[in-house]
Amino acid sequence: MSKHKVSNPRLLSEFLNNYTVPMLKQLAGLLESNSPTRKAQVIAVIRRHLEDTARLQQLWDELDKLQRAAVSEIVHSPSNDFDSAGFRAKYGGDPDWGKFSRYGGVGEPSLLHLFIYNGVMPLDLKGRLKAFVPPPRAVQVNTIAEPPATVSQTWYKYENGKRKRHSVDIPVTRLETERAAQHDVHAVLRLIDAGKVRVSAKTGRATAASRKAIAKVLQGGDFYPPEQDPDDLATDPGHIKAFAWPLIMQSAGLANILGSKLQLTRSGKKALTLPPHEVIRQAWNRWLKTKLLDEFNRVHTIKGQTGRKGKRAMTTPADRRDAIAEALSACPPQQWIAFDEFSRFMRAAGYTFEIVRDSWTLYIADRRYGSLGYSGYGGWDILQGRYMLAFLFEYAATLGLVDVAYIHPSGARKDYGDMWGIDELDCLSRYDGLLYIRVNGLGAWCLDTTDTYTPSLPRAQRILKVLPNMDVVAVEPLPPGDALFLELFAKQTSDAVWKIEPVRLLEAVEQGHSVDDAQSFLKARAGGSLPDNVAIFFEETAARVSCLKDRGSARLIEARDAALAQLIVNDSRLRSLCILAGERHIVVPANNEKAFRLALHELGYSLPT
Repeated sequence: MSKHKVSNPRLLSEFLNNYTVPMLKQLAGLLESNSPTRKAQVIAVIRRHLEDTARLQQLWDELDKLQRAAVSEIVHSPSNDFDSAGFRAKYGGDPDWGKFSRYGGVGEPSLLHLFIYNGVMPLDLKGRLKAFVPPPRAVQVNTIAEPPATVSQTWYKYENGKRKRHSVDIPVTRLETERAAQHDVHAVLRLIDAGKVRVSAKTGRATAASRKAIAKVLQGGDFYPPEQDPDDLATDPGHIKAFAWPLIMQSAGLANILGSKLQLTRSGKKALTLPPHEVIRQAWNRWLKTKLLDEFNRVHTIKGQTGRKGKRAMTTPADRRDAIAEALSACPPQQWIAFDEFSRFMRAAGYTFEIVRDSWTLYIADRRYGSLGYSGYGGWDILQGRYMLAFLFEYAATLGLVDVAYIHPSGARKDYGDMWGIDELDCLSRYDGLLYIRVNGLGAWCLDTTDTYTPSLPRAQRILKVLPNMDVVAVEPLPPGDALFLELFAKQTSDAVWKIEPVRLLEAVEQGHSVDDAQSFLKARAGGSLPDNVAIFFEETAARVSCLKDRGSARLIEARDAALAQLIVNDSRLRSLCILAGERHIVVPANNEKAFRLALHELGYSLPT
């Protein structure tokens, strides 16, 4: 080993000193026909050419288009490293590094090796290049006008001893999520308020029965309908929206766990009265930082994520979410993008992230043979790609930020076909069917790429008729979320009729709803007006409920006689802390109790517990 070898080289001279004499001679041969033989002399030749700005620019001019791009990417990057994967994603290929020997070393290096040394550009060389090397071209994300109506799936099957090719056209489901999410956020809040969402106290995840109940109140249901024939396809995608919403509500502080059920927090009750797009924006921003769930856990075929060792190896989900959100912000809104193109764009533009610190901890089927640490097993498409699919499909789309076009996950992606242990798998995750995404108006606003958001107006639809006898008749099928809310203040008397009940309305007010909530709900669904007597009923009820206010709990104290009670409530230190109730009783608000006891001691009395 040369005594000049540097463990962490930064300057050109240090990089050159780390090279062997044969390699140095090859580099010098690119500059001069007759190079010296001694290492120091060869290095001097290379430095003379590269430290002369005019000569350096001449060498730059001799590079081809891709080689110049490689140099430009590093010169105008905060890093000095060459990102081969990002370069390949941006330019569609690798720059010419020269010819390689049969043993893997460089046999005939290209001029590019004079600029980049073992994947790194020397700091001083980078400074000289910055004087004349132009910035690289901006990364573009390719968009399409509309997703295709169908996609073709191909597979091979042995018939009569021969391998035969089969193909079929699969319909693509296109879903605009913006309006549905604004319906769903209030529908799920109402379902929680009705006490119908049970969750695990440990994980916060909804039970299977609760996910089914949630799916029923969602506009259009979940992304995938329940499997009609579970044996027909190996993978049932199951609930996606219905799985996400309870976790979203918890992370946003709109619901918390009480026993085995979710209950609305004060913020959750207030959210029922807020415009739904405002609630969604809050929920999105909170989800970006949540620790409730690592979305990669939902990629059910990749094991090794749990346990002390597995959890320690996984990176922080918040960093991954931020990278994806930044990439979405850079995408043109209202334009469809293929998921694979979005993935390429993220790598090319530098919106990269890691899933695991040591990919050997993750595996498929068997920890030893199916480890993702093997070359070609745990790459971007398998790890980062599957995380992006889960995050975009289950959370960004559920919240209505991106529209989606998708198929069933079975056979949707072929990028894992060469991996060990996948013979029995028809997909790597339930999200494999996501093919296209589109940042919509709500998404652009939540991602802060636009300052304002105007919700698209739903089609005017009169679905309720309110009668003077306080009956509410559904003239159209009532959405499940609306039915839940109506039942807060009205009793269902037949399939399509409810009766407004004053006692139910008062109980709803005590639970945190307002009389105006109920009246506005009926007006919005009954054409904008109510019968006079029904409107008067709501006005009088609203006036009555405002007559009384709950000022919190208090302690009731009984004095020995009326004289002592008067002494206490008129004492200068005590009169602001208590109230006389009758002749011998004193009321002390709970938040005054400590100060009341101290002042009572100064008066010479005590209050035994």
